[in-house]
Formats: sequence, C-alpha cells, structure tokens
Amino acid sequence: MSIRERLPNCRPNETQEFDRDGIHITMTVGFKPDGEIGEVFLNADRLDSMLDVLMSDAAIIASLALQYGVSLRQIAHSIKRDKFGIASSPIGAAIDRICPPEAL
Repeated sequence: MSIRERLPNCRPNETQEFDRDGIHITMTVGFKPDGEIGEVFLNADRLDSMLDVLMSDAAIIASLALQYGVSLRQIAHSIKRDKFGIASSPIGAAIDRICPPEAL
C-alpha cells in the first residue's frame, strides 16, 4: 500500500471561480512543497446543499488520491465525459481547469 504524502499546515494555494451548468463553483487548489497540486476544494453557490456536499466530497476523494500518488492526469483520464469529451460533473470540470484535456 502506498504511503500518504501529508501536506504542510501552511501551503500555497490558488482560488478561482467558474460557472458550470448554471452553478457557481468556487475552487481552491493547494500545492505540495514541490509545486505539484496536492489538494482540491470545491464549493457550490448553495452552501450545504446536496450538490455542495457531493462536490466537496468528490474533491476530498480527489485530494486523497493525489496525496497517495495518483496523478492528476490519471484522475482526469478516469472521469466520466460526454460524447464530445467534456467532463460530465463539477469535479470533472474543476480537474479540467487544472489539467486541460489537451494536456492529456
């Protein structure tokens, strides 16, 4: 089993906002000491709604995967996409903003 790379308590991060399917999403990306992405946080504009909870949980799972050594590229490749290759979910849209599909 892989060992989780724990992130320092204080770390650089970037926050951006975007809209997806009529939902306003706030995304914060935290960086590992080497500059690689180590975590993702997502919130919907309707705080504590079911969508907000599901997006937050998906971001936590993606963050844990990153900290256990799964690459952002692997996560982006694995998410559900429509027939045009566009990510189907808010977490997929967020990951595509971090790691654009053309970079895959």
